[in-house]
Amino acid sequence: MTNRVPKPEWLKISIGANERYTETKRIVESHCLHTICSSGRCPNMGECWSRGTATFMIGGNICTRCCKFCNTQTGKPLPLDPQEPTHVAESIALMKLSHAVITSVDRDDLPDLGATHWTQTIREIKRLNPETTVEVLIPDFQGRHELVAQVIDARPEIISHNMETVKRISPLVRSAARYETSLEVLRQIAESGTTTKSGIMVGLGETPTEVEELMNDLRQVGCHILTIGQYLQPTHKHYPVAEYVTPTQFNIYKQIGLEKGFVQVESAPLVRSSYHADKSTIYIQKKMK
Repeated sequence: MTNRVPKPEWLKISIGANERYTETKRIVESHCLHTICSSGRCPNMGECWSRGTATFMIGGNICTRCCKFCNTQTGKPLPLDPQEPTHVAESIALMKLSHAVITSVDRDDLPDLGATHWTQTIREIKRLNPETTVEVLIPDFQGRHELVAQVIDARPEIISHNMETVKRISPLVRSAARYETSLEVLRQIAESGTTTKSGIMVGLGETPTEVEELMNDLRQVGCHILTIGQYLQPTHKHYPVAEYVTPTQFNIYKQIGLEKGFVQVESAPLVRSSYHADKSTIYIQKKMK
């Protein structure tokens, strides 16, 4: 049995609840919505829901892939809910969100891999929330350019696709996604002129040199924003934590990323792809000036 690495003090959090948290929870549950906050066992759920923000997960809550780092349920998904785009858009209106983040499970079972459902959701959000900026965290759509183009054409303000980890470790923890495919997806997004974002986990056994090489790869394809957070093993069945990266090292990664040309780098132990995502709107506003 692999010895577990003890969790350090800087990863211990307090999950508080206030009226905003309770109201966010009520809206999510009453609209039968799925969030990556709960499905992914995000450590920041208490903080984000208390601020009235949540990352909505569309396409159901069952993924067709089985990545070794992810806690989302794997299996045969249910049919898509045609009312889901409207339910998500209505919930965003009720929460009065100025910036909404949407992600999804992988739907490799569908002919279009869920791309049409994605575009319907984005357009419905914009119809009911014309002042809300939209950030989407999309799957790789198996590298099919025409499907990525559908999402781009729906005109979300930010399109994110996560690399998850460095090149060497990628095939060890990602069940179907490929490092090179993910880079090409990000290249296509960046070349469209859309603000492009990606995220990685550290603590899987990567070296600082490998993280820098990944940063170089992302900058080469035009990625603008990068998030770096600590990998936390969801259950004993998932890929083990190799180390808990220190806050000092996270700060070093942030400075290196900014020096390499990223316009925004969020790097800290509890950072996740959508954590404080509203900060990304600062870059969008600068682009529009």
